[in-house]
Amino acid sequence: MRMLKKRNVLIYGDVTSPDIICEQLRLIDDAKYVVVGVVFDTFNIKTGPNNFKTFSIESINLDFVHRFSIEQFIYNEEITSSQLIKIAHKCNQLHIELRLLPNNKSTIADNILSELLLERKESISDSLVIEDVFINKTILVTGAAGSIESEISRQLSVYQLTQLVLVDQAESALYDLQQELVQNGITNFITLVADVRDEKRMEEIFTTYQPNRVFHAAAYKHVPLMEQSPYEALKINILGTKLVADLSVKCKVEGFVMVSTDKAVNPTNVMGATKRVAEMYIGCLSKQHKATKFTITRFGNVLGSNGSVIPLFKKQIENGGPLTVTHKDITRYFMTIPEACRLVLEAGTMGVGGEIYIFDMGKSVKIFDMAKRMISLSGLKYPDDIDIEITGLRPGEKLFEELLADGENTTKTYHEKILIAKSEEINETFVISKINTLYKQCKTLTNLEIVKNIKELVPEYLSQNSEYENLDV
Repeated sequence: MRMLKKRNVLIYGDVTSPDIICEQLRLIDDAKYVVVGVVFDTFNIKTGPNNFKTFSIESINLDFVHRFSIEQFIYNEEITSSQLIKIAHKCNQLHIELRLLPNNKSTIADNILSELLLERKESISDSLVIEDVFINKTILVTGAAGSIESEISRQLSVYQLTQLVLVDQAESALYDLQQELVQNGITNFITLVADVRDEKRMEEIFTTYQPNRVFHAAAYKHVPLMEQSPYEALKINILGTKLVADLSVKCKVEGFVMVSTDKAVNPTNVMGATKRVAEMYIGCLSKQHKATKFTITRFGNVLGSNGSVIPLFKKQIENGGPLTVTHKDITRYFMTIPEACRLVLEAGTMGVGGEIYIFDMGKSVKIFDMAKRMISLSGLKYPDDIDIEITGLRPGEKLFEELLADGENTTKTYHEKILIAKSEEINETFVISKINTLYKQCKTLTNLEIVKNIKELVPEYLSQNSEYENLDV
């Protein structure tokens, strides 16, 4: 009978919980593992729980790893975010695996997972400027029940607002947000089921509640779905933005913030192109109506948001795999939901109007590497336990995203992580005329005609892996 090769491992422990450590050791002390010792942050004695040797984290170096043939660092979910990040970096330096305690049914906390996958800490400032600007104001949020937008709503709810008006067409998600705020003791808000494309309904809301500031986040965002439905992307991403922005001017709103995306930069898909057109319309209004301060926030993918890769990977791991990645070299810029929301709120207090704010998200992340890291952090091994399947780029999908379009440059703000993208001049007459024509004719246009019109508005829009590539010839 062939003997199984045992792996030499270290256990990362918590000096305040020796009983928990003993239980961890009991759980993994089987035929597959040889426990070399327990590692603490600073605790360093000759023997630890169950007479295992103990070491400080500082003593674990390449020489140590080679001397004891260490293959894995094993932890469980009891440790803190900062501790896990510390040992994750240590494992990267020493080229050994970081594994969740085998057979542990718990999942990694989202905030810890985010920092590990980003390979950087969240950057969330606590700005007193935000509170000063929003105090005693009525603020309207469109698309308020979305994964990002609901966090914007939560963050806004802690300020001394006159009223927080939360608008979304997704009834169930809006109800969930309503109940959460009620449970947290928030009372100065109202949730309204409404569609930002409905002129009568939206005008009624603006007239009734007279918002001082608007955060416009309602949009369709899924690239493959919008590639199949340009008419829907036009209606909500362009015409919905137009309606909410026009009402903001009409009702003398102080500040309007549009939530945009890095996919609007040199777009290759319908979704990104429609968001770019919306940006252009906001830029036109900003020049024509100085009473309302129009600003735009543009950022990359958001970890943990609805439809993002992390929830997908989690579900695929729970189902035994494989994890699906569209291309081995595809990369994306990522930020966490709290980071994204803080940027939106900060942008609402900055500048004089007309700015596009972008966030310094560090280096882009390779999705394939992120998938492997999630497998490892889940206590599994790639490809032995779970494999990764390359499925091919989807319609309109880029290999690499950008944050700044050609001809743009950046200037700094008082916030080290927030930059201003300076855009090229826009032909206001042409843009507004074209969008007004789309508004009047949208119900009679085919998808092909809609995309053709959008390409006339956004000359840099070149379709990729899409049926609309012929329009670029």
